Amino acid sequence: MSRRLTLCADDFAQSPAISEGILELLERRRLSATSVFSLSPLWPALAGELAQRAPDADIGLHCNLTHPFDDSARPLGHWLLYSQLRLLSRPALRAMLLRQIDAFAEHFGRLPDYLDGHQHVHALPVVRDALLEAVALRWNGRARPYLRAPDRLGDSGDSPGKGMVLKALCAGFTGMARHRGLSTPGWFGGLYSLTAEADFPGLMRRWLQRCQDGGLIMCHPGLPAEDSSDPIGAARQQEYSYLASAAFEEDCQRNDIVLERFAQPLRLGS
Repeated sequence: MSRRLTLCADDFAQSPAISEGILELLERRRLSATSVFSLSPLWPALAGELAQRAPDADIGLHCNLTHPFDDSARPLGHWLLYSQLRLLSRPALRAMLLRQIDAFAEHFGRLPDYLDGHQHVHALPVVRDALLEAVALRWNGRARPYLRAPDRLGDSGDSPGKGMVLKALCAGFTGMARHRGLSTPGWFGGLYSLTAEADFPGLMRRWLQRCQDGGLIMCHPGLPAEDSSDPIGAARQQEYSYLASAAFEEDCQRNDIVLERFAQPLRLGS
């Protein structure tokens, strides 16, 4: 029996090479979702192209507090520490997230299908409260988005310690989301070291074997580029090469995996 999988490429609009790589994979149906940096200066020009080239994919907002698109960004360590100490301003965070939601909708013509977070910041304490408030404000009376749930991590790839920390930091996120009537994929994968030495094809094969029906795997593909500001550029190229290959298609068939959007029937049943 086939299993439905949402394969989501993060970081759309971070750079031209990343965005074009994602668009090519979406057109070939090697992905079923992508997450957008809506404050990127590239987003206004890319929004129409994304809508045209990926009409059958979930398009979501990659909530960002760390990548320096504006002066509100801070290093990940800042958010990790201050969220655990509950020293963050929820109203300020809500305003930041609303600005990103509005920037997405302004150029794409509608609200995002789902929300997740760059470096999983959306699921941290205090940030998650601000996120849920922002969703309630912007989706008032509308069909609500689904959320990526890092606490549903089902496989830690080559980084078991990183996986343990992530699940601990994001503990309780799924319960909060579902208490507000928001759906989350029940299984999450795609975590690994993001290094050039990592065996991404081997890890993907393992995730394809282990993922549950209706699960979500994140990925970070991109075309080759001379970009010294991107610390995972080599990993992006490796991911793109595998996802664009016949081997990936064969691995999906071998494991009875069907790439799909996290569609409404799944949301209601999750």
